[in-house]
This record gives sequence, C-alpha cells and structure tokens, in this order.
Amino acid sequence: MRRFSSRRLSAAALLVASVLAPVTTAPAAAVPAAVADRHGPQDDCPPNGLGPEVAARLDKAIEEVRQQAGIPGVVVGLWMPGKGSYVRASGVADTATGRPMSKNGFVRIGSETKTFTVTALLELVDDGLVGLDDPIADYIDGVPDGENITLRHLAGMRSGLFPYTADAEFQQALLRDPSRSFTPQEVLRYGYRHDNTFAPGTRFQYSNTNLVLLGLVVEKVSGRRLADFLGRRVLRPARLHHTLLPADASFPAPHPRGYTNQTLTGAIEDSTDWNPSWAWAAGAMISDLHDLRRWARIVATGELLSPQTQAERLRTLPTGFPGTSYGLGIFETGGWIGHNGSIPGYETVTVYLPSQKATLVLMLNTDITTGGVEPSTPLARAITEIVTPGNVYDRPTPPR
Repeated sequence: MRRFSSRRLSAAALLVASVLAPVTTAPAAAVPAAVADRHGPQDDCPPNGLGPEVAARLDKAIEEVRQQAGIPGVVVGLWMPGKGSYVRASGVADTATGRPMSKNGFVRIGSETKTFTVTALLELVDDGLVGLDDPIADYIDGVPDGENITLRHLAGMRSGLFPYTADAEFQQALLRDPSRSFTPQEVLRYGYRHDNTFAPGTRFQYSNTNLVLLGLVVEKVSGRRLADFLGRRVLRPARLHHTLLPADASFPAPHPRGYTNQTLTGAIEDSTDWNPSWAWAAGAMISDLHDLRRWARIVATGELLSPQTQAERLRTLPTGFPGTSYGLGIFETGGWIGHNGSIPGYETVTVYLPSQKATLVLMLNTDITTGGVEPSTPLARAITEIVTPGNVYDRPTPPR
C-alpha cells in the first residue's frame, strides 16, 4: 500500500499518481429550493442568488475537474450569505449500475473526524479536567517519550510519534482483511514499534497516532466511550442529527459506493463496506452534506467552546506545505478554516471563510489520486478561484 501515511492533511501532499478507470457519468442535478437545507435557513443564501453566469461557470469547472481527476461522483455545497448558494450532485454513486450521485447521501468523512475529537478534548479543557500542556503520560501509559509530549503537541500534529498507518505490517494486515476490526491499542502498537521521528514541538508531521491517543484521553477523563461523549457533548448541542462514529462497518443509507486503489495489488476496489475501526478517533466518522454545512461554521467560530479555548485552537503554525498552517485539529489555507478528510473510497472538504461567512462542503466517492494530488483538492481550488478569487483553497506556490 502506497499512500496511507501522511497524505491526509491537505492537498499539498505529493503522492504517487494513479488513474481511475473510466466510469459512466450522470449530468449535474440542481438541488430544489425546498430541500436545499433540511435544517431550515441558516443564512441569507437564496438558491439562485449567485446568478446563472456564476452557476454556469461552477458547473463547467466542476465537471472539468471531475472528468480530469476521474471522480465518479461529487456533491458540492456552497453557501455565501448575502449572495446566494450553489448545491449540486453530479456523476454517479455506483459505477456498476449508473445510479446518480445524490445530495442527500451519507459519506465517510475520514480525517474530518479530527475536528470532532479535538472539539471533545477542548470541551474537557473548558471543564477544567485537562490542560493542553499536560503530558500524555499523565493519562496514557506506554507512549514513547510520553513525559515530554503534551496534549497540545498531539492535537497540533507536533508530537513526533510515528504514524501507525505508515507501518508496513499494519498496511498488510488491513488490506489482507479490510473487514477486520482494530482496537485503538492494536493500532498504536504498530506505531510504537518505530522510533519517534523528532523531538516534541520541533516539527509538523501529520499522524493518526496523535488523534487515537486523544480519543483515549477523552474516554479516560470523561468515563464514557468516545462515541457516547461525542453524541452528548458535540453532536447533540450542534444539532448534527446525521453524524456518527460507527462501532463497526455499518453505514447508514443512502450512501454512494466508494472506490479506492489502496489495495494489495493497486487495482481499484469497492471499499464501501470496509471497516473503518482502524481510523477511530482520527478518521472513522460518517456525516452528510447538511450536517457538514452546520459543522463548518460551528468548528470555525468556536460555538461550543469558550473564546479563550477557541483562540488556542486557531493559533496555527506552519506545516511545511506553503500556504497551509495547522492549529489544534484544524487547518487554514487561503483564509479558509476547517479540515479535509480521506479514507479509502471517500474524500470530503468542510471549510469556512470568516471574512465572508461562506461555507464550502465537498463529498466525493473516491480517494484515488491523479498526478500525486488528492481529487478533492483541484475541485476545491477551482470552485474558490471562481467565487472567492482573493481566497483560493490550497493556492499553488507561484513558480520561481
């Protein structure tokens, strides 16, 4: 397996290229105004407010990227208060049957799970039960250099702990039996077999090991299973009724089929029903378009946290990827704040632009890269180049 390791931060990561086989496509479908947001209006975002010219440019740009990147199906949601909204589902949810992509389906959101896990941790900070500068050794035994790695280091991807997803034996174990269930302790052991990659706080390295540990901290301090704590303290207050951390491979319907080439042979497979337990607090959650719209604003504005704790979350530091900085379970790129997600078969982007109070959500049913770039990246870039040219998602560094 080639790409499980640290490519899940943002589109800036460079990967081995792969090409998705041709698929049957379906035309883009506009969302009727009556169902554009099942939660009711959140902002002044009339469905046709962006105008036919902008909508046509977006239709064209999205279809061009979808075809070039070999994306079977995609859902795009864009809401710009005072201007309008644009919500489209295009392509197919199932390449075998040609079933069209639907705006109402659930998807696996991969690393967007990190925004939920870190929110849970930060609520415990606000409760006075943990401190960001507490060492992980205060809560979890056996962490290499755990006396010097803090909860802040873990949430900000600066711990130096080896990413368990980069361990060859883990990759083989997962891909030999994608239905297998992993415990947090099992996946951590794969990472602990390796030396730490740098001293805590000295560098940025994206690592799911960090978030699995934070999930265990939330469980230990709260006395609840992570899924239960998230439900009670994060999902319910945020009114996210279609978001969950599954206990197994269960996947609410309707949902698109997911396609990946992260397989033993590199061949494309349907990964829809793979068990995401290996990703747990780092990447196993499921959601839908309308919940992600709500969450984009909530996580970016700190609605569930104290202002002081939200300020800690948004104190971003360089990542080594030009134009992208990372805070505590959240990134900033081109002014957009939020996170992307990638898990075999699915990719998402959920970001918020504070200067315009705009929200962008993307949901794709593939994670296959083209030219070393995750498919969600050129899509988000093309959309923001049209609607927010001063704030382009993951703008490439100009050539010298």
